[in-house]
Amino acid sequence: MAQILFFSLGHSRRRGLSYLHDAATLRQFQMKTILLIDDDEICRRPAAEALRRANWEVIEAVDGNQGVELAIQHRPDVILCDLLMPRSNGFHVCRKVREHPEIKNTRIIVISGRDFPSDRQSALEAGADDFLVKPVELAQLHEALAKTTSMRGETKPAMAQATAPSAKPVSDQTTVVKFWGVRGSIPTPGQSTVFFGGNTSCVEVRADGEIIILDAGSGIRPLGEALAAEFHEQPIEITLLITHTHWDHIQGFPFFLPAYDARNRVHILGYEGARAGLAATLAGQMESPYFPIALKQMPGNIVIEEIKEMTFNVGKVRVEACFSNHPGVCVGYKLYTSSGTIVYLPDNESFNKDTAQAHGGALPRNLEKNIAEFIHEADVLILDAQYTAEEYQAHVGWGHGCVDDVVQIALNNHVKRLFLFHHDPAHDDRCISNVLMRAREIAQKAGGGLRVDAAREGEQFVLGPRAVNAM
Repeated sequence: MAQILFFSLGHSRRRGLSYLHDAATLRQFQMKTILLIDDDEICRRPAAEALRRANWEVIEAVDGNQGVELAIQHRPDVILCDLLMPRSNGFHVCRKVREHPEIKNTRIIVISGRDFPSDRQSALEAGADDFLVKPVELAQLHEALAKTTSMRGETKPAMAQATAPSAKPVSDQTTVVKFWGVRGSIPTPGQSTVFFGGNTSCVEVRADGEIIILDAGSGIRPLGEALAAEFHEQPIEITLLITHTHWDHIQGFPFFLPAYDARNRVHILGYEGARAGLAATLAGQMESPYFPIALKQMPGNIVIEEIKEMTFNVGKVRVEACFSNHPGVCVGYKLYTSSGTIVYLPDNESFNKDTAQAHGGALPRNLEKNIAEFIHEADVLILDAQYTAEEYQAHVGWGHGCVDDVVQIALNNHVKRLFLFHHDPAHDDRCISNVLMRAREIAQKAGGGLRVDAAREGEQFVLGPRAVNAM
């Protein structure tokens, strides 16, 4: 009996029926069994009922990991897989299926509420046979199912890393935040960027006895030199949180000095990349002929862990993650420290009518809602504000923020302090100063006391102690 395995219709709050406009059309397919996997019950149940009314036998599951297990058990002919899911995203599902000898020839269709060209390309390279944008019309689904597919090669498993204990000689009295890289896309050294800085994304947070580094852009190189000088021969324990594996967020790691000291432990956490696992991606940029030292040759105790849950702890610091509106699997991090909350969302496009049009009219409302809740009442918000309002019109759908929208979302969600981040490589110090003045003007007119700054390389600030941690 032919089967279809139906993965998550997504985090979208659209009713499941909107994906199945004409249940009778489904009867033309000879496939009788559907496994519907969706962590959103509001979306899953209506879709399941519509399928049952069309005489399908429907099996429901609640996450991608369970879906992969059921794919192995039932060996379906087709997998429909949502792109953004906690625990196991669409790229991960594609790779797992292609790695398994018994189901590697299964047809896979990735479905997304976003239409980034790079997402489409990454899905195909991860092993998908087609990519559809929600809401999916039955004609599209029928055409996709009719396509023939080719054999896919297997991907390499993530490399294992050694572990070793190390010390963390860090004060836990206050929370200190320092910017080491604030630029987006590519480093921009030179006289015109001296004030705000030209290194790509890297922020250091010291809180509750932990050293937490947010992203490993080129700014991590001077940070590593500073840490080596500060701690000298003392061992250091460092946690590096990667938002995503675009080059400007990982390119500095091969030059991170503490990773070359066997006394140190560097724990790298992140979510799976679009085309390869986190470890494979980090190792790839250090392969010959790109770099003379391979990742596995770095003397430091480097532990790479792909996170499945959206909430975890780094020592006493609770961390939450949230998917952002940016190509590929990209998240932001929220740190709950004893002194306050810090939200780091370096790559994100705010939602507006232009955004909806860029994504085929399918505005992922749940993503917008999740981000709003994620940044609500943050003590510090470090947010992508790459474009001016005029520039944004030529960059709609690129996955980066417009300063006017960024200030407004901070105001709407009662953020206390906003740092404009991910400065465009074409923006010199004068341009960023003008962007900052524009942002402050918007905030001042709105009232409410929002403090706005432009992130500046080398800038450091302290959050005051707070009696009760935000929950």
